[in-house]
Amino acid sequence: PMKIYLDNSCFNRPYDEQVYETIRLEAEAKLFVQEKIYNGAIGLVWSFMLDFENNANPYDNQKESIAEWKQISCENVAAEIAVLERARDVAATYRVKPKDAIHVASAIFAHCDYFLTTDRQLLKKVSSLKEIRTINPIDFIQILEGKL
Repeated sequence: PMKIYLDNSCFNRPYDEQVYETIRLEAEAKLFVQEKIYNGAIGLVWSFMLDFENNANPYDNQKESIAEWKQISCENVAAEIAVLERARDVAATYRVKPKDAIHVASAIFAHCDYFLTTDRQLLKKVSSLKEIRTINPIDFIQILEGKL
């Protein structure tokens, strides 16, 4: 099946305050994607950076709920030299934060088809990457449904 990587912003979107329509729609889209992963239609890739960021989550219920996705994932990217070197390159070339660069590099390293994020700045900065398609969960659903 298709393999995707969701960054921390994606995993946390359903827990964000649903004050804006975009946030609500992204949360719904993420839950839809989660259902596809859970049913085995899509493969989820996990990484050491997701562990790291999720472990820093101050809300235990959110932390535990997100951590459960590691067990469902089809692959777990470790902190290998190749991943860290690619992350350094992504950070320098695209001017993204180191943690974000590690998420992107992990997805590339695992040969994911898509990297999903709700972080607009990150989306804008790495959208020209050739190795992976970076996309918002809402747009990803349109692809799944064959509308793009």
